[in-house]
Amino acid sequence: MIGLSSTISVAFYAIATISSVSAECTRDSLLAAANSYIRAQTAGKLDSLSLATEGFTYQENNKIIDIKKGVINTPLKIDLNRSTADTVACASYTMLISTSGSKPYVLATQLTHKNDNTSSITMIDTIAATTGSLFFNAAQTLTYIRAENWTTLSESRRPSRDLLKKVGDAYLDMWTDAKAADTIPWGTDCERVEGSRLTKPCGGQLPRGGSAKNNGMRRYVIDETVGSVDVLCAFNSLGDMPDSHEIRVEDGKVKYVHTITV
Repeated sequence: MIGLSSTISVAFYAIATISSVSAECTRDSLLAAANSYIRAQTAGKLDSLSLATEGFTYQENNKIIDIKKGVINTPLKIDLNRSTADTVACASYTMLISTSGSKPYVLATQLTHKNDNTSSITMIDTIAATTGSLFFNAAQTLTYIRAENWTTLSESRRPSRDLLKKVGDAYLDMWTDAKAADTIPWGTDCERVEGSRLTKPCGGQLPRGGSAKNNGMRRYVIDETVGSVDVLCAFNSLGDMPDSHEIRVEDGKVKYVHTITV
């Protein structure tokens, strides 16, 4: 017969196990949180978001502001949304494109969770491009992005996390390091979308140093299952511009590059 102390120990163990499972940072839970963000931005209301009661931060265009003053309070008709998940960093990245309304928008948003617990969001970090932003034309961007293929990669085609991080950093280093461009594995059919501008192939017309200012404030979401790295940053090489660079790698080669710059 099990004693009372043993019974209590078993109960505590079961509770701890359940708690650990519920807090686990999985791809499904990260994408569920990303979907709650999409619902919030669509409605222009925060009701669908489970925000951390302590230590929550809302950052827009690289500045910490009151979430009630952010673009998230503006209801948007979303024409396209796509999210990736980083189970190591416990974070997600979402691209939203809205072409209608009083202001069109292209948004790049990272959600961050702490302690491998996706039950609450500790940071919403958004680059919000609209009319007047660099090369901005939401309708043209939508046309380019819709034509892309972002299906999940088979394991044999997936790049490593280390390669994705290196590619993301090397891309942003091209403006300060003359050799950075040559370290990037460009695909022959690569496409680069910079707002309303499309460049094919990606590996042509590249910067090779010249700036003394490094592109800083880098925040990463890396998703090997779709071969993606998104880096939010301050694009200081050409000016203090809030920026998102997303890169997809297939079979070890760069396939897509997206730039959202304010």
